[in-house]
Amino acid sequence: MGSRLSVVAGLLAGLLAAGALLLGFVFVGPDPVRSTPSPAGSASVEPTSPGTASPTSTAAAPASASAPPVASGGSQVTENFHVGEAAPPLKVAQVGGGEIDLANLEGKPVWVNFVQTTCEACITEFPLMNGFAARYADDGLVIVAVDIKEEEGDVAAFATELGATFPFGLDGDGAAQQAWGAYGLPVHFWVDASGVVRDGALGGIGADIMARGVQSIMPGVEVTPE
Repeated sequence: MGSRLSVVAGLLAGLLAAGALLLGFVFVGPDPVRSTPSPAGSASVEPTSPGTASPTSTAAAPASASAPPVASGGSQVTENFHVGEAAPPLKVAQVGGGEIDLANLEGKPVWVNFVQTTCEACITEFPLMNGFAARYADDGLVIVAVDIKEEEGDVAAFATELGATFPFGLDGDGAAQQAWGAYGLPVHFWVDASGVVRDGALGGIGADIMARGVQSIMPGVEVTPE
């Protein structure tokens, strides 16, 4: 009888010890839900699967492999001024009689300037253009201004007032403007002797950009702003 009581007492003691160990783990053990705080100043990073980018990362946009060329002055209009293309047709009546036909000027470098009498930039541009016309006439440079949808008398008075020394054409119906895409007036195109547009620029430019344009169509001539 005494031996049985000893066995039972031993079992009870073992159960009590196991229970105490279990209670100690529950109350003093690590919290399985609470995460360890990140060090001060460090950012939390979400885990990602191998080979995948983090949800907060942004891939850099690839650079364009074929960005369009920019004409003088940094402007991109009129389909890049048709640079590198054959010049569009240009055949208009000339102020004072006759006509201006770009096809008849093949073999010469031609500077085409689309304008209107309301063109404020022309007031400063025309004297500069006169200077280029005088300096490079012996090298074959031809400058042509084309007025869009205005009366001949108004255009003639405008040219006289500004002292233009180059011919003016009359694009009465706007066909030339449409063919060239000349909408940001004034606008300049430089066409080489083979009839290819080599440069272009919106108006309001200075002698330096004009010189670059002329140089692009007269490669064998040293062109300077003044």
